[in-house]
Amino acid sequence: MTLDPDYQNGAFIRDADSFPPSWRAAAAAFRAQTRCTLAVPCGPGPRQTYDLFHPQGDPLGLMVFIHGGYWKAFAPADWSHLAAGAIARGWACAMLGYTLAPDARIKAITREIAQGIAVASAQVAGPIVVTGHSAGGHLAARMGCSDIAITDRVKRVVPISPISELAPLMQTAMNDTLGITAKEAARESPARLTLRPGVGAHVWVGGQERPAFLWQARLLSEAWDCPWTVATGLHHFNVVDDLTLPDSTLMGVLTDGL
Repeated sequence: MTLDPDYQNGAFIRDADSFPPSWRAAAAAFRAQTRCTLAVPCGPGPRQTYDLFHPQGDPLGLMVFIHGGYWKAFAPADWSHLAAGAIARGWACAMLGYTLAPDARIKAITREIAQGIAVASAQVAGPIVVTGHSAGGHLAARMGCSDIAITDRVKRVVPISPISELAPLMQTAMNDTLGITAKEAARESPARLTLRPGVGAHVWVGGQERPAFLWQARLLSEAWDCPWTVATGLHHFNVVDDLTLPDSTLMGVLTDGL
């Protein structure tokens, strides 16, 4: 049995093809009017870079955003506009890149993200919050897992529409590219791992997402005994939009109290 329909988000979103061009246009416009440092190396690979967006004055901390695309698509430059809410709140924002599948397995990508955070954290003082969307939500969650060696300045992870259990993807056509095995699913699924002591977590998902993504989000919240929010009326492609709004509930979940 194939689970492809469960994870084909675009097939169930009206005008899905219009979203990536609109994201890229919004990202380019945002970069043109915002103080930023682009394509900073954080590893040996050509995609191991990050874009750093600076607030006015000294930053209160660093928000890290990790893009989705099932570990095999997109780049930090597609998402620059999602830094808007953070910098308006006085936080710096790092948009992390990573080597895409099939050139890297998910385990290697996870390590690249940890390394990228280590490099970016040297540029910004204060607490660190990590968020990401879809596959990036998986990677954000991994940064909160107890098996990851990472700076203790990471205080909170907020996975958005995360893949928290990899095993179902083994029954999709995309696994021809990802190559997930049962062993890798066991080692890289956040829902099977423990949350690192001292790290807060809050899972975020759109109410109009595919049932599989609602299940993935709830599974992680139950495994980690952490809050989860179902954002009413939002689907997989617009659930990240509140990152652009400094007064949104999502931005509060990310940064309030730190």
